[in-house]
Amino acid sequence: MPPLYRAPRGTRDLLPDDRPYWDRVENAARCISTRYGFQKIDTPTFENTGLFIRGVGEGTDIVEKEMYTFQDKGDNSITLRSEGTAPVMRAYLQNGMQGLPQPVKLFYLASIFRYDRPQAGRYREHKQFGVEAIGETDPLLDAEIITLASDFYKTLGLSRIYLQLNNIGCPKCRPIFLKKLIEYYQNHKDELCGDCKRRLVTNPLRLFDCKVESCQELIAQAPKITDSLCEECRTHFDTLQSALQAYKVPFTLNPTLVRGLDYYTKTVFEFWTEGIGAQNALGGGGRYDGLAESLGGRNAPGIGFGLGLDRVILTMQEQEIEVDQPPPPGAFLITLGDAAREYRPLLLRSLRDAGIRVANIYGKRSMKAQMRQANTSGTPFTLILGDRELEKGQIACRNMETGEQTEIRLDQVIPYLKPNT
Repeated sequence: MPPLYRAPRGTRDLLPDDRPYWDRVENAARCISTRYGFQKIDTPTFENTGLFIRGVGEGTDIVEKEMYTFQDKGDNSITLRSEGTAPVMRAYLQNGMQGLPQPVKLFYLASIFRYDRPQAGRYREHKQFGVEAIGETDPLLDAEIITLASDFYKTLGLSRIYLQLNNIGCPKCRPIFLKKLIEYYQNHKDELCGDCKRRLVTNPLRLFDCKVESCQELIAQAPKITDSLCEECRTHFDTLQSALQAYKVPFTLNPTLVRGLDYYTKTVFEFWTEGIGAQNALGGGGRYDGLAESLGGRNAPGIGFGLGLDRVILTMQEQEIEVDQPPPPGAFLITLGDAAREYRPLLLRSLRDAGIRVANIYGKRSMKAQMRQANTSGTPFTLILGDRELEKGQIACRNMETGEQTEIRLDQVIPYLKPNT
């Protein structure tokens, strides 16, 4: 026998029993986005690899370790979507959206692909809800984006969600901070783990992301970027904090929060929770004022976020948040006899055209077997049509709650069921 294939490691099937959670979070994402004036965008599942190298940054873990990259039949280097912002910015530039009223406010629900170690709620293909607002530098826009994400979690009924907030400076003040940071870590180079020794050369800000205990001690004593902000960044950060307070969105200032992508400037943020494994981040985002220019476009500042829906659902389940289950069929049709089975498609067609959810069974099964399936379907009514009833133009309708059975005319079955299904 051939081998029984399984889903690749780090992926999973979303089965029908999973869908009520997914429907809930996806509908919440659409509703909250449109309430804030965002429109949906869909970008290709794969892009030219250079988009992510130039946009995300060569020294990032995503580019160095996690991208799914391959040569297509035209010998082009192609990468599956490894994050959502660079593709949306590419679409903004390519399709002339700079000519629209700014900011352009877009949201997406998309699969993200990263070759990463699978963990609780973290898959190599995971679903993400993201928003991007492009074409404006106002810190009040930052506050609106963060509030939208906060409202999304509230809409789902989640609690114990903690907003972490930081400002990582701009091209004017960040180099000054990086010089201080590198000098500090050079004095402790022998104490660094292997990854941090590499980061010290390739991407010093990522030193703050290390989870190794010995490096954590160094992080606690390291210079803080908020002590080196220029006047523009300081004013931006102060205005953002005031706006979040006005929106009644609580936050914690976290001077070691840097995020993992090179395009971030000024505002960065993450939402943390508890009880979903080693990784406690539900999602986050930040401002990316230089991304458009790094992709060859004109200046187009922006801010956005990406929230991992797999981890959101895991948190909902951890917090025992119930979701609506799909309704059972309004009726279950049982047919007995050749003539009744032949008539079945016509009856099913008329019931479904009338908007009645109706289920039935296939093959020649006994009355007992068909009733057993009707009982497990949760339907309020079972319709029983045999050859004898068909000759008389009638059908039996059994109320599954009371057990009462009524004979009705076939041409009256829809008016009989419609008010109750």
